[in-house]
Amino acid sequence: MTRLAAAAAAAVLALTGCAGGNEIETGGEDDRFISGDGSATAFPADERVDAPDFSGTTLDGDTIGLSDYAGGIVVLNVWASWCGPCRTEQPVLDEVYTEYTDLGVDFLGVNIKDDDTAARAYLETKGVEYPSLYDQPGEVPQAFRGTVPPRAIPSTLIIDPDGRIAARVIGPTTYGQLTELLNPIVVEYDLGDPEERPRVAEQEAEAQESGEPEESAEPGESPSPDGDDA
Repeated sequence: MTRLAAAAAAAVLALTGCAGGNEIETGGEDDRFISGDGSATAFPADERVDAPDFSGTTLDGDTIGLSDYAGGIVVLNVWASWCGPCRTEQPVLDEVYTEYTDLGVDFLGVNIKDDDTAARAYLETKGVEYPSLYDQPGEVPQAFRGTVPPRAIPSTLIIDPDGRIAARVIGPTTYGQLTELLNPIVVEYDLGDPEERPRVAEQEAEAQESGEPEESAEPGESPSPDGDDA
């Protein structure tokens, strides 16, 4: 009974940490992660450091490295399927990815400390369109340990076209935060005007407003199943 009570208490603490920005317990001593508070830092051009090069295999089985994105902006997002804040920020990442894809911005996910089946199911369920490396040991976050805590999840890094770390977010990001970090870099490298990008939210609102209601039958008439008069 004591062991059961201890296990139940540990589970409650794990869920509390994941939702509240504290420690996330996913297993043993080596599987503790920190959910950050969403704080962001933008690095001036003269203070940026080179991002460590890395490569790996995506959850789709493709080989991808940071060098494959040379000349463009890369949004690198560390996530896991068991991470509540990761699920919360996913719609934001999807929206920004769609809006900035024509402005020289690519997204690359890094899935860590996760089951590959669960990770693939997450991507399929969420409809994520950009690739994610399967980095079960968490080697990529370790490579960036000088910029973000390796155990901070989710975390997001923005790498400029020269391969330097331009910004970071420790914890779940928001639409306004991420776009404000990206816009100056897009302008800096003359990749387009971010103010003219398509807005997903506006397009969805316009689509709803322009939706025509279904035709209703005249009083006393019943439409046939195929919509034609009987």
